[in-house]
Amino acid sequence: MDINLLWIPLLPFLGFLITGMLGKKIGNKSVNAIACGLPILSFVISYAAWSRLVYEGTELHWSGFPWIWIEGLVEIPFALHLDGIAAVMCMVITGVGSLIHLYSIGYMKGDPGYHRYFAYLNLFTTFMLILVLGDNLLLMFIGWEGVGLCSYLLIGFWYEEDANCAAGKKAFIMNRVGDFAFLLGIFLCLAHFGSLDMSTLTDATAISALSAETLSVPLLGSVSVISMIVLLLFIGATGKSAQIPLYVWLPDAMAGPTPVSALIHAATMVTSGVYLCCRLMPLFEAAPAILAIIAGIGACTALLAALIAFGQNDIKKVLAYSTVSQLGYMFFAIGVGAFSAAFFHVVTHAFFKALLFLGSGSVIHAMHHEQDMRKMGGLRKQLPFTHLTFLIGTLAIAGVPPLAGFFSKDEILFAGYQQGFLMGVDSAALFWGISFLTAGMTAFYMIRCVALTFWGESRVDSSLEGKVHEPGGWIGFALFMLAVASILGGFLNVPEFLGGHATLGHFTGLHSSAAAHGAAASFSPEVLHAAEWKSMFLSLAVAGSGLLLAFYCYGKGHSLRKRFTESGVGRWLCRLSQRKFYVDEFYATVFVRPFETMSHLLFILIDRILIDGILVSGSALLTRGLGNWFRKMQTGFIPGYLLTFGCGVLLLVYMMLSLIQQGGAQ
Repeated sequence: MDINLLWIPLLPFLGFLITGMLGKKIGNKSVNAIACGLPILSFVISYAAWSRLVYEGTELHWSGFPWIWIEGLVEIPFALHLDGIAAVMCMVITGVGSLIHLYSIGYMKGDPGYHRYFAYLNLFTTFMLILVLGDNLLLMFIGWEGVGLCSYLLIGFWYEEDANCAAGKKAFIMNRVGDFAFLLGIFLCLAHFGSLDMSTLTDATAISALSAETLSVPLLGSVSVISMIVLLLFIGATGKSAQIPLYVWLPDAMAGPTPVSALIHAATMVTSGVYLCCRLMPLFEAAPAILAIIAGIGACTALLAALIAFGQNDIKKVLAYSTVSQLGYMFFAIGVGAFSAAFFHVVTHAFFKALLFLGSGSVIHAMHHEQDMRKMGGLRKQLPFTHLTFLIGTLAIAGVPPLAGFFSKDEILFAGYQQGFLMGVDSAALFWGISFLTAGMTAFYMIRCVALTFWGESRVDSSLEGKVHEPGGWIGFALFMLAVASILGGFLNVPEFLGGHATLGHFTGLHSSAAAHGAAASFSPEVLHAAEWKSMFLSLAVAGSGLLLAFYCYGKGHSLRKRFTESGVGRWLCRLSQRKFYVDEFYATVFVRPFETMSHLLFILIDRILIDGILVSGSALLTRGLGNWFRKMQTGFIPGYLLTFGCGVLLLVYMMLSLIQQGGAQ
């Protein structure tokens, strides 16, 4: 059976067109059928393509049409390609995305922008699929910018509130910084590779041919072309995937509807930077110095975001900083050459983080849009199903076996342990220590989130106490399916030392990275398996310690927690965490306010003085003055007109005679 890849992104795009243009006329039920049904059909086609790849080993390609063509210089087609990594991403995008579409039917019920919301959600799905299926870097960039546009539209979906609009603008502007670097990376690829095709950019021969070429970069000196390309692409990834220093937009993105946070800002779009690195794995592996930077930024981002999550009281903000932290884990894995582990965590994270966000949405829906955990407590009685699914997601992200997060996070930590302690790379050992500590912190702040929301005595306002109820219907269905995925998702890539075959890694081709092979070839299987067991027990120990400490502090250890938060150091640390280490204030002081001041000065000098004052008002004054002067000549006195006319004629005759005399003299 022939499978046309174009239908995978085209179906949700048709949903966008229909719901966007006809949504008000056809009614909400028709919007539900179209906006949810077409992504589900796209999932069915993605599954068929994935099955063909699994059973026949046939990669699919849609040649499309010539897109950009300059004879002798560049040929860029609009073409789609599906291999292992793209197939898995398509399954995640359309599978998790379809569940979130269904969840939105219950969550967005009665919203005046109902059809507009689903149109945006369909458009996002389209662009995300183009991003992962694009056969060249420029087409990927079109999808990259498209998902950024949809993120902006959905963050500010409730645009009646200024704070939502400000959050959307912040996300859009911060991402433009990274996207500018991405564009520069694309130009460098085109200049030095002569092509933007993924096959060319990942070709070992082409990469080797460029390995000796260098560029002269201001402040950096002589830099290899490969390193510069990888660095620029990574800067683009830090914007989209919220890494230091461009991470501050993601927590503010929680201003959008909660299903948007689950789909765009947890499960799919924010992992596109990780996908970019995995897609161009051979290119990144050719720049080991940049990989070390990536590992450091990933580990530091994971730690910083976890520290900030400790002090947040908004349930969605806790999950937002948790997302930033988990993305840091993925980049740490890329930095140590464990591309397979990073991609595996992309998949499992999509399951349990979407579950956690949708669980928080269920709580917010039941609490009539209250998000402050200090005004919750004791909700497990009124929301038993939501409590159970949220707890499953919490244990999965904490790394409790055999849930999904245990397998993927353990694989990342082992990759760092292997490079840091078996291979003796000091920086990797340091970054592994940071990531190892962050694993325990993740378990702690997530149990804190569960405890403040569902356990203990109720702090719910008396006016809401009797109104809290368990959402059912599609909300419950989506939570159930994601809970199952969070329980079973880790078995997609069980490592060999636990009796598995690392199926996902082999299927995507990421398991066969040069870095992974080089590390494995240096040690016997017995030594590697012993190290894996040791790493696993260490990760279980730190996660268990974080869980037990959180259970104690938010259970019987109230006095200990109170003494710490009221002590001088504890109060200072809590304030730092709650204020997000003043990073936003630092950016506002160093970048935003000077830029606003400069913009205001330029507005006064250029707009008000030069344009309005001199060019517009000045030209008007000149025209008015000349008009007044010429107006005085219009006296209505006919002899005066005749005299002026006669003088003009005499002047013209004199000028003509002068010209004739000059011509005769020559």
